[in-house]
Amino acid sequence: MDRLARQGRSGLARTVPEGYAPGSDVANLSVLGYDPARHYTGRAPLEAAAMNVPLGPDDIAFRCNFVTIENGLMKDYSAGQISSEEGRELIAALAPLMPGRRLYSGVSYRNLLVLQAGANAVCTPPHDISDRPVAEYLPRGPDSELLIFLMEAAGPILEKHPVNLRRIAAGKRPANAIWLWGQGPAPTMPSFAKKYGLSGAMISAVDLLKGIGRYAGLEVIDVPGATGNIDTNYQGKVDAALLA
Repeated sequence: MDRLARQGRSGLARTVPEGYAPGSDVANLSVLGYDPARHYTGRAPLEAAAMNVPLGPDDIAFRCNFVTIENGLMKDYSAGQISSEEGRELIAALAPLMPGRRLYSGVSYRNLLVLQAGANAVCTPPHDISDRPVAEYLPRGPDSELLIFLMEAAGPILEKHPVNLRRIAAGKRPANAIWLWGQGPAPTMPSFAKKYGLSGAMISAVDLLKGIGRYAGLEVIDVPGATGNIDTNYQGKVDAALLA
């Protein structure tokens, strides 16, 4: 760190502009030089790009978290960091609940739902309400009834699913609910090359960053063993960056 500071430039930068809630979505757009006021439409549409989910002009993408709710409280916004394999099973079980709607499994607890409604609903990130009563933070405003219906209807299906029964038996937190948030339409962004005359690559296990990379026209590199958590393949990411 000392060597980086000596050979580089040090200072402070405001990556989350006034009026925006602190979040990695807004901050990472700012770091890459994209003004959130012009290019930020929500977290989920960025993640949709990473998942190769096309969004039409009327589509609204939602982050669909698997969460753990106990006694009406948000106990875990990640459902105990549920595995992607388990998540795919649960998403398949929820598909009949949402005919005509597009539901996609993602990495771990991070999934995607595409509707043609709900753009202006007020939705709260589940990681902001840990150990708080979820009833106080349900979606509000336009189309909130539909969002609440989907969230409530998913509960009984998830609670009795074999994946969750096995998790409970193993002492793990179940993914006994879904939580919709982070919605928005597809953004418009100029490519990084057009904006700065430079090429580049994005190396990350996180769909948010992969999506920003795709919208920016960067090369998105998948690294085996990259997880986005502390157990990620750091050496593999370094090697990929050197070869990019």
